[in-house]
Amino acid sequence: MLRESIYKRYNPDVKHGHENSPAYWFIFNSDKLLINPEKDIKIPFIEDPKILNISLIRTHYFGKLDGYPCICAEVSPGTDAFDGMIFEDLRGLYDVLDEDLYLLAGRAIQIINWDKNHQYCGKCGTLTEIVEDEMAKICPECGFINYTRISPAVIIAIIKNGKILMAKHSYGLKNRYALVAGFIEAGETLEEGVKREIMEEVGLKVKNIKYFGSQPWPFPNSLMIAFTADYESGEINVDGKEIIDAKWFDVDEVTPMPSKISISSELIEWYTEKYSSE
Repeated sequence: MLRESIYKRYNPDVKHGHENSPAYWFIFNSDKLLINPEKDIKIPFIEDPKILNISLIRTHYFGKLDGYPCICAEVSPGTDAFDGMIFEDLRGLYDVLDEDLYLLAGRAIQIINWDKNHQYCGKCGTLTEIVEDEMAKICPECGFINYTRISPAVIIAIIKNGKILMAKHSYGLKNRYALVAGFIEAGETLEEGVKREIMEEVGLKVKNIKYFGSQPWPFPNSLMIAFTADYESGEINVDGKEIIDAKWFDVDEVTPMPSKISISSELIEWYTEKYSSE
């Protein structure tokens, strides 16, 4: 089932008022998020981060959830967590956090990494400054502006006579078959990217490409755009670099994804529901 929009509860913004109210503090040590595993709301929900006895390198206000401010921040590597709290890798927190808090944590880590990686102008090397009314950094010397970075990628469920194509990737969990995916290149449409990735990775042509849904994927800064497509022609011929094996699976051979964290799990669920009844 496709997720509901986070904007039912969350209002993005960059201008932080001076409310004396609790805020959701998304505090990162490298790529690990500070949580309190014993609390119902595991993200620090506090007025002043000073009570955590940690020093913050950078902070960004990025909107409100249910009327409460959301603030992301970073601490120096090696910083110890406050008593009772821990720093945990974001990937492992999907089933731990409220889903909207998890999605906001994904937004937060991308903002932090963007700020950290754009301290200096990529055009002339001058120290950049934060733009007050939008999420952007500007060079005071040459005027070059950097916005938060998003890298679009496509993921595709390819169907042939009721079977779905699954592939083993050379990275990640090499003993698991997954859907074909890849980044969009400059100058191409999403549909062109779908066709190119499938041809490059498994040597097949597809047709009837249909948009399925999208998902922010903060590992590190992707936007996953999901499609379904029908097999058109060709024989499986893996590239041997990104894909080391691929084959067609019947619906009763497909193993549900162990986590709902990725939109790939929604594509797999769509496939099993659609073709189990046929």
